[in-house]
Amino acid sequence: MKNILIIGGSSGIGRDVVKKMTENNCNVFASFNSNNEFESNTNYFHLDVMEQELNLDFLPDVIDGLVYCPGSINLKPFKRISPKDFTKDFELQVVGAIKVIQSLLKKLDKSENASIVLFSTVAVKLGFNFHTQVASSKGAIEGLTKSLAAELSPNIRVNCIAPSLTKTPLSSKLLNSEEKVINNANRHPLKRIGNCNDISSFVEFLLSEKSSWITGQVIQIDGGISSLKI
Repeated sequence: MKNILIIGGSSGIGRDVVKKMTENNCNVFASFNSNNEFESNTNYFHLDVMEQELNLDFLPDVIDGLVYCPGSINLKPFKRISPKDFTKDFELQVVGAIKVIQSLLKKLDKSENASIVLFSTVAVKLGFNFHTQVASSKGAIEGLTKSLAAELSPNIRVNCIAPSLTKTPLSSKLLNSEEKVINNANRHPLKRIGNCNDISSFVEFLLSEKSSWITGQVIQIDGGISSLKI
């Protein structure tokens, strides 16, 4: 039975991944911070990735899959963002991932097919107004993905998913009216907003043996917005 760890598994995409991997008969461990609505049959534990030291020694000796979900969407004009705001985002989205991965390297290395999945955003590739804060951190995640994939091969695969706007609690302020939903959907060639299943299904694939020849990739799951002009 595979041991899968989802950091940030009590909400949004992370929670959907928890459901899928549990249905796949995996032994699922998931962290929560402020949101404590849990899925059944899952080993939940509290974790604040902003803490200086993380103790994950209680997890099994072998970890087959790691998904790092914590993130933020703070959209402001560049002139209104303080350097501390950039630092806080970087600590959550990049340094947090680094601390978790470093804590689990030995456990991941013991797996026969270890897979790490990280998250970026379509805004890194395209560039949008008011996205400097989130795109800066997620751009670092893309660099981390490729460098780690090279360094940890062949034992551990590392890939990154870069979604466009997806309907989750994190994006609720951007989709809090029918007009906003329609306007954002129409920006995409496929004319709809992404949902958790769109993303979690591909996470499920990246954690499986079916993706055993895929590593170091930043995969755009974005309704076609990053590559098609219509």
